[in-house]
Amino acid sequence: MSRRRRRRTPSRHGSVRAVPLRTHWLLLTVTVLTLVAALLIQGYTQHLYGTANDDEAALSKGPHATVPSAVTDGGPVIDTATAQPRTATPGANTIALTFDDGPDPRWTPQILDVLRRHHVHATFFVIGDQVAANPGLARQILADGNQLGIHTFSHPNLGSLPAWQRTLELREAQLAVAGATGQTSSLLRPPYSSSNDALTDRDWQAVQQAGQEGYLTVLTTQDSEDWRRPGVDRIVANATPAGHRGQILLMHDAGGDRSQSVAALDRLLPQLQGAGFHFATVSDAVGLPSPMRPAKAWDHWQGLALIAVLWSSNWVLKIIGWLLYAAGALSVLRAAAVLVAARRHKRLADVPWGPPVTQPVSVIVPAYNESAGIEAAVRSLLASDHPVEIIVVDDGSTDGTADLLESLRLPPWVRVIRQQNAGKPAALNTGIAAATCELLVMVDGDTVFEPDAVRMLVQPFADPRVGAVSGNAKVVNRGGLLGRWQHIEYVVGFNLDRRLFDLAQCMPTVPGAVGGFRRSALLGVGGVSEETLAEDTDLTMALCRAGWRVVYEERAMAWTEAPATLGALWKQRYRWCYGTLQAMWKHRGALVQRGPAGRLGRRGLGYLMLFQVLLPLLAPVVDVLAVYGLVFLDPVRILGLWGAFLLLQLLMGWYAFRLDDERPGALWTLPLQQFVYRQLMYLVVIQSVCTALAGTRLRWQRMERYGSLNVPESVRA
Repeated sequence: MSRRRRRRTPSRHGSVRAVPLRTHWLLLTVTVLTLVAALLIQGYTQHLYGTANDDEAALSKGPHATVPSAVTDGGPVIDTATAQPRTATPGANTIALTFDDGPDPRWTPQILDVLRRHHVHATFFVIGDQVAANPGLARQILADGNQLGIHTFSHPNLGSLPAWQRTLELREAQLAVAGATGQTSSLLRPPYSSSNDALTDRDWQAVQQAGQEGYLTVLTTQDSEDWRRPGVDRIVANATPAGHRGQILLMHDAGGDRSQSVAALDRLLPQLQGAGFHFATVSDAVGLPSPMRPAKAWDHWQGLALIAVLWSSNWVLKIIGWLLYAAGALSVLRAAAVLVAARRHKRLADVPWGPPVTQPVSVIVPAYNESAGIEAAVRSLLASDHPVEIIVVDDGSTDGTADLLESLRLPPWVRVIRQQNAGKPAALNTGIAAATCELLVMVDGDTVFEPDAVRMLVQPFADPRVGAVSGNAKVVNRGGLLGRWQHIEYVVGFNLDRRLFDLAQCMPTVPGAVGGFRRSALLGVGGVSEETLAEDTDLTMALCRAGWRVVYEERAMAWTEAPATLGALWKQRYRWCYGTLQAMWKHRGALVQRGPAGRLGRRGLGYLMLFQVLLPLLAPVVDVLAVYGLVFLDPVRILGLWGAFLLLQLLMGWYAFRLDDERPGALWTLPLQQFVYRQLMYLVVIQSVCTALAGTRLRWQRMERYGSLNVPESVRA
């Protein structure tokens, strides 16, 4: 595609916005920041990778020199609010039944049913994020006469956390309870805790800090070890006291499969009641006032807000997860489809279209300020091994493009037509009107043809159904990373897609750099329209809808200059993408048509919308989630998935380079392409979509020429 300045035509196109659109970047920034915040919350509540998730962590040992003997040898309920810690123990034949890690939507209701049947009340030490996810269960626990205790917000080992994070864990858990139930609790059970004599120095620091913040720490004296899932009989045996001393019994209502816990509890309660034991909540068992207090209004509203944020972030992550699974599946299917199509297309390449096409061809070269490369372009056409007439339409150049050509004393079959600047479509239409041949080739002024390119390009016209032919445009300035990345994109992206479009008979674009057309077909659709910024895509779609077949001839090779800076690349791709969106909207009626038009609509437009619009819009989300996975999930798994995706791209690249007879050396830059080039291309799509939705008109942006095209040696004067 050539890049040139367009004359503003307010009467046809409406006004052009003077101030560039900036609101969508603010919206994108806010959206990404909101997503990051949601993922951070979700990651924090769902634990960091490597955090233990069962009570095996309670078996860890450490120094305990600072733990007072009054605590080590005391009761399981510990008050450290005063200088001298105090402890309490349930009375004889009294069992304070406790459950950790809930509430769970599956197991907690079953536990509550068992408690109701046996008229038993218990204390549930709940995790804050579980309460936020199941606020109704927290309310049901209290409504049944049970008590709630705090089990932190995300179930970390408090002894391993800094003081500020301990406070945060307790505060957030308390807010979740306040928001769900309107009450607060002063009971705390640290995750991975067990009996008093298992307290380490770091655990004791956490217990002391909790006491200063108003909590009673509740440890255990009897562990059912149901978290090990040893079987119902073993759980019942572990939970049965050896004598008649009071106990605080630990069980679980969440954290995995708790079916054994439910069955064991249903057997244990009547068995111990029959043995003379009394079940009670923790406060009743040790003779303390109820730990449940009405929450302050501010805490209640903060808790409701926290629950809403957690609920929203959870759904955001779920929705994104579904979208990513769909995107991943579609990407794999696309890779398989283009590779299969490319292989079949290659096999069909040697099948002749019919008798050799030898009739002369009119080559139209629209030129606006192309003095840097126009001589190389024209001389490459003169070197063609097919009879041609060359028509250069100078579209009001200010750099002496026409003067340069006229000074070269070129053969008489090279004509230079001057006109006032009217835009590339007008220049092409001028060339079409001046052409004397039925077969036309359109060439950008920054493109050099191979000697056999014109001949190869027109051979498909032996089939009378063919109205246009796409050639194979290659990047000439491949130096540096940016040049190599664009070289990869042309070979792997554009050309693989064109092979697929050819077989599916839904080619959406014949590139302006190298394309062949029937003059009658062009006149039948009204020539080249200037209604979009992607006049080549617009024209190709119009031809498809008119019933003409558009094909890809990979052997018709031409060399074009690619942008050498990120800024120039942005301008070029922004215009391409925006123009493609315009063309897609203009030809949206093809979606409901039949025949060739329907194939373009449902296959071609559907493919463009899915893989060149919708999937790129998800790119920032993919990148954010990749970082999220490295921080909060298993980094080995994330790197493995990224490596597999990269391997798939490398295999596609290697095969595409082989099809185009290109050396695969440039593919070493493909991994680096993921960190700069890919993001730039996706941002271009986002910018283009937002510009289109806002109704803003984008002006033509001409690419700077670098003079990297060479005059063919065979025709050098």
